[in-house]
Amino acid sequence: MAANILLGVNQGLAWSMAVVMKIDLAGPKSRGFAVGLNEFTGYLALGATAWATGYLAAWYGLRPYPFYLGIGYAVLGLCLSAFLMRETLPLARLGAASTSGPKRESFWSIFKRTSWQDRSLFSACQAGLINNLNDGMSWGLFPLFFASKGLDVECIGTLKFIYPAVWGVAQLGTGQLSDKVGRRPLIQWGMVLQALAIWMVVAVESYHAWIGASILLGLGTAMVYPALLAEVSDRAPAIQRAASLGVYRFWRDSGYAVGALLSGLFADAFGFVWAIVLVGGLTFVSGIQVALGMREKE
Repeated sequence: MAANILLGVNQGLAWSMAVVMKIDLAGPKSRGFAVGLNEFTGYLALGATAWATGYLAAWYGLRPYPFYLGIGYAVLGLCLSAFLMRETLPLARLGAASTSGPKRESFWSIFKRTSWQDRSLFSACQAGLINNLNDGMSWGLFPLFFASKGLDVECIGTLKFIYPAVWGVAQLGTGQLSDKVGRRPLIQWGMVLQALAIWMVVAVESYHAWIGASILLGLGTAMVYPALLAEVSDRAPAIQRAASLGVYRFWRDSGYAVGALLSGLFADAFGFVWAIVLVGGLTFVSGIQVALGMREKE
């Protein structure tokens, strides 16, 4: 538990600031592409690591060899950020100085407006939470569900590789697409596609069909992820963009915990199948809410 707390702090520091820095560097017409590029690199690495650790675990056991890979990543990331990264805060301040609008708000005001007062930001926050809720479910329940169907560790690792790998690669296109066609269409239809993929997992009994479901789930998530970050960035004044993104990410990443707890409790009470069906239903309803509640920014 202590190790997971430290990993959570790392997410809040490293990944959140990487997203903010990309948005600082990108202009308003290319935010979707910039965020998609960031998510592409991160989730491609996530998919490759899922495959690599599954392979290492199958050959050498669960501990310690798979964990050596994570230690190497941490050391490499520290060296890159310490010696090669340049500060982007002056760019954000320059953008804030060149635009009209509120210069400063209290954090509580930003929290309220981002969380529920602005309809479009509320839609983004709930969609982010539900997206990560089903992601948390997929990492917690899918391996147990697949194991209950007789798959070995290597096959389960392959399935867990496909989902984030497709998610990561596809974001190179979906982020840029959101810059051209708008954020809302990708978010609403991405949530619906995720729901259908989740339901497909329990509707079929074939390893190859599960590969197809993993691909669809990755595509749906790729449609949603960069578009949501870009939507929040579009609506937040430059001076408080990082704070608004922090509030959005609070709700979005809370979905991991909510999804793990909800799906685990529901699976214990009613079984894997009904827990997965429930999460798919929540994802579908979230997509409908985005279609009805989110307004495209002019």
